[in-house]
Amino acid sequence: MNNVIIGILVVIVLLILWLIGVYNSLIRLKNRVKEAWSDIDVQLKRRYDLIPNLMETVKGYMKHEEGVLTKVTEARASAMSAKGIGEKGKAENMLSETLKSLFAVAENYPDLKASQNFLQLQDEISDTENKIQASRRFYNGQVRDFNTKIEVFPNNLVAGMLKFKAWDFFAIDEKEKENVKVKF
Repeated sequence: MNNVIIGILVVIVLLILWLIGVYNSLIRLKNRVKEAWSDIDVQLKRRYDLIPNLMETVKGYMKHEEGVLTKVTEARASAMSAKGIGEKGKAENMLSETLKSLFAVAENYPDLKASQNFLQLQDEISDTENKIQASRRFYNGQVRDFNTKIEVFPNNLVAGMLKFKAWDFFAIDEKEKENVKVKF
C-alpha cells in the first residue's frame, strides 16, 4: 500500500516538475521574442531620427521634388504611429520604399550626390537598413522558436491552458517579393 502511495506521489511530483519546466521555457522564449522586437524598435528609432536630417540636407537641392519629400515625411509619420506587428511591418515597408525613391531621385542631382552631409547620411541610413534587416531576421527566428514550442505536443496542452498565443512574423510586403525588372 505504501509503495502505491509513494508511486503516485512520485508521478505527481514529476508531472508538476514537467509543468514548471514547460512554463519556464515558454516564458523564456516569450521574453526573447519581446527582446528581439525591442531590437527592431531601437533600429527603427535610429532611422526615424536620421530622416529629418536627410530631409534638411536634400531640401535645398531638390526644390522640384516636393512630392517625393512629402511622401517620405508621410511614410515616416505613418511608421512612427503604427501599432501592432502587422501594421508596423506594412508601414516600415512603405517607408523603405519611399527612401529608395528619394535616393533614386537624388541621382539626378550631381551637387547633392557630391555633398558630404548627404553621403554620410546615405551611408548611415544604409547601415541602419542593414541592421533593421538583421533585427527582423533575429526576431522572426525567435518567433519561429516560440510558435513551434507552443504548437508541439504535449507543450500545446500547457500553452493552451495558460493562454499563450502565437506571435506574428515581421514579414515583407508582397510587392517586395516580386522579381525586379531589369531593362537595358
